[in-house]
Formats: sequence, C-alpha cells, structure tokens
Amino acid sequence: MSFPDKQDIPHRSPVQPHELTLDAEIQFDCHAGISCFNACCKQSDIQLTPYDIIRLKERLGMQSAAFVARYTVPFEMDHHGMPGLKLATAAGSRECVFLGEAGCTVYADRPLACRYYALGKMAMRRVGGAKVENVYFVVKEVHCKGHDEPVRQTVRSYLASQGVAEYDEANREWMDIVVRKRSAGPSIGAPSARSLQLFDMCSYDIDGFRNFIEGSGFTDIFDVPEDELADMLASDTRLLAFAMRFLKQVLFGEETIPLKPGAREARATARKAAWAKRRQVELEAHRQAPEAEKILHD
Repeated sequence: MSFPDKQDIPHRSPVQPHELTLDAEIQFDCHAGISCFNACCKQSDIQLTPYDIIRLKERLGMQSAAFVARYTVPFEMDHHGMPGLKLATAAGSRECVFLGEAGCTVYADRPLACRYYALGKMAMRRVGGAKVENVYFVVKEVHCKGHDEPVRQTVRSYLASQGVAEYDEANREWMDIVVRKRSAGPSIGAPSARSLQLFDMCSYDIDGFRNFIEGSGFTDIFDVPEDELADMLASDTRLLAFAMRFLKQVLFGEETIPLKPGAREARATARKAAWAKRRQVELEAHRQAPEAEKILHD
C-alpha cells in the first residue's frame, strides 16, 4: 500500500470499508499489459512476515540475519516496541528493492502482502471470541487500474491463484501471537527486553533460532526427543512452527515443550548464583572506590 502524496491530503482511504467473506465477489485483474503494471512496486510499503523471510533468504542463498541486514528496514509494531520489518526500497526512492526492468525479480517467492494485493486482510479476535479471524477488504489506490479490468472472481479464488494458503498457514501462529499481544491491552504490561529479543529472533532470524536450540542453553532445559529435534532442524518451515511454540511458552506460559526433570530448579539455582556473583563484584568495586580515590589525591 502506498503513502498519499501531499496533494492528496486530505485523502480518501484506499481501503474500502466493507468486510468481505471468502465467497464475496470482486472485480480485479493484474497482468503485464495493463497500463499501471509495476506502479504499486514503485510505491512500496511492504511489511514482512516470518515465512516471507524464509522464502526470500532461501531464494537468495543467504542466512536470515544477512538477509534482514541487507534487504529490510526495522519498525515498531506497537507502543511497546514490538519489532517488525519492512522490505527495503531502492536508494533514494520508494521502489521495491526487488523491482527490475521486467518486473518483480523474486516473483515466485514474493511476500504475502504482494500476493494479497489488491485485497487487504486484517487478523482480529472479536469480542468474546476465542479464535483469530481473517477479515478481507478491497484496496483501491489511485494508480491501480486493475479494478477496471472485466474479470470477476471470488475472494477465495483470487487468493488461491496467488498462492496465499501456504503463506497463511506458515504464519498462522505468528499472527495469533501478534493479535494476542495487541488485544491484551495494558493489563499485562510491557514485555521485557528479553521477550522482545526472543520475539525478534523467533520471527525474523530462523538460522539464529536453529543455533539457539542446538546450544546447551536450550538442550539443558527442554526435553525434546533427538529425532524430533533433527526433523525440525532440517526444515525452516517446521523450525518456524516450533519457534512459535517456544515463543508462546515464553510470552504466554503455554507449556507445550516439556522441561527436563529438575531443569526449572537448576535454572533458578544458576540465576541465584549469577546474581550473587554480580552483587559480590559490585560490593568489591564499591569497597575499592575510596582507596582508588585516595591514591589519585595523594
């Protein structure tokens, strides 16, 4: 979705305020011969999902951290600083970094937001509801001529033609976490810095998460069978699903990953020892401070 130009302010929102079902019919088509082809890519504002990053970094043969550093821009998804990522634009412009002369250079692995266009989707939990629902809207931007094309189809068929289902399924638990965090309100307070770091790693650095669960900090605490662990490590998609389980356990206390016997007590003991050592260092530094000051003044 593009930002409004100055002359368009005040402007009409490109989102048509009418909730659509999967069986609702829309009129839209996009193809290489249309006059506005690639216009949306020249006004890029694409939020990335975890599965977007997996697909793109694998296509480019990169580690996730390297992809994020080169091709994304960070932003905060809420007032608590929940980390989000947007696709970078070309230097000095609003063009998508992956836009080439003939169009999208990563089309087969394009992000979910690109696949949905010109539909908008909002994940929401209705008052009193237990499940996250997807609500769809038509997005009509001034530059887009696709709405004038004489092609009518249902929301369901359009999304199927864009290969959305695989992305939605891979991102489902992540979207649930984001919605739960947003809908919780101030009652649960701000997440800790450590929680935000874990959210960032689990969401956007799947290779870093792989290294994390292979380390003793994870294996000494969590009881995951070796064959199950090996199966996850061999697939970024399966590893992402496990990362979301881990994140829900950390953020919401949903203990679906069992702990090793005595692990909780051992971790508490280790923390107490670490804090005691830190306190001892601080006391020693405080004791030595007057002596150092005396030496400086002698």
